[in-house]
Amino acid sequence: MTTEVSVRHNWQHAEISALFDLPFTELMYRAQTVHRQFFDPNAVQISTLLSIKTGACPEDCKYCPQSIHHNAELETEKLMQVQAVLEEAQAAKTQGASRFCMGAAWKHLRAKDMPYVLEMIQGVKALGLETCMTLGMLKAEQAQTLSAAGLDYYNHNLDTSEAFYGNIITTRSYQDRLDTLGHVRAAGMKVCCGGILGLGESRTDRVSLLQTLACFPEHPESVPVNRLVRVAGTPLADAPELDAFEFIRTLAVARILMPASHVRLSAGRTEMNEQMQALCFMAGANSIFYGDRLLTTENPQAEADKALFAKLGLYPEAVEMVSDDDCETALMQRIATEQDKAFFYNAAESGQ
Repeated sequence: MTTEVSVRHNWQHAEISALFDLPFTELMYRAQTVHRQFFDPNAVQISTLLSIKTGACPEDCKYCPQSIHHNAELETEKLMQVQAVLEEAQAAKTQGASRFCMGAAWKHLRAKDMPYVLEMIQGVKALGLETCMTLGMLKAEQAQTLSAAGLDYYNHNLDTSEAFYGNIITTRSYQDRLDTLGHVRAAGMKVCCGGILGLGESRTDRVSLLQTLACFPEHPESVPVNRLVRVAGTPLADAPELDAFEFIRTLAVARILMPASHVRLSAGRTEMNEQMQALCFMAGANSIFYGDRLLTTENPQAEADKALFAKLGLYPEAVEMVSDDDCETALMQRIATEQDKAFFYNAAESGQ
């Protein structure tokens, strides 16, 4: 008889290490058991990610081609026009996405950009999609404003363990990240927070990262697990590739520790074959980014994902949304109302 699992927030480092040390098939079995208790095991939440402002970021994250500190070949783009963002959101919905995520390469959200960000949130919600944004660090009042506009999720990854963090980023502290997450939660938004594997961290660091996430007073509703995409011109361009089974183990442990959270198989899927992705889903991953790009790196094309889903018998997770007719009417009314104001933002005339 299967023992019912409860959601815990007091995981100890030794307990998590012991999970990592389990035989692979035993760990997969435990992760699958937990997954089936909390979710439909064949349903996958579908998100699409759009870079609404690309490059020229003052942060020095060693993995990121958008940093001004690195020499990656990346074309810098200023904040997109709201209309263009909504067109991308509509296309994502047509392709089957239920959540639209918007990312800007900023250290923090600035007051002059807030009106356009709010228009994007409201416009995307009018399409009947869940909304998520990642805009860098937030102050408490900014989080409240975003929440009042209807933002559902805010993404702010911890990236790695606190002990290893300084080897990857020096322009903001671990506590800065925790403070932003606290503001997001206090404002009533859902938290999207995970990390990147393959940065050169040890298993101990991976254990510590998961312990931090699993011991939050409330688990992140979405936990993206990224596999490092090595980009030329960044300090981690030649980082050794993380073992595939270690990546899958980390997903499985994340599922066990945070049983009610969506665990997202995120960046790095283009370098995974179908068999590895299938094992990731078996380990408890039940969310993906859908579309050709993730901010500045490639993602499996939608048709490839459809084919893989068909082979595995997976299907998009259903979400409650308003009807298409209501969405279109609301969006057209919003465009008509705002067209003479700041709705169509001319990014070319604005600073970064």
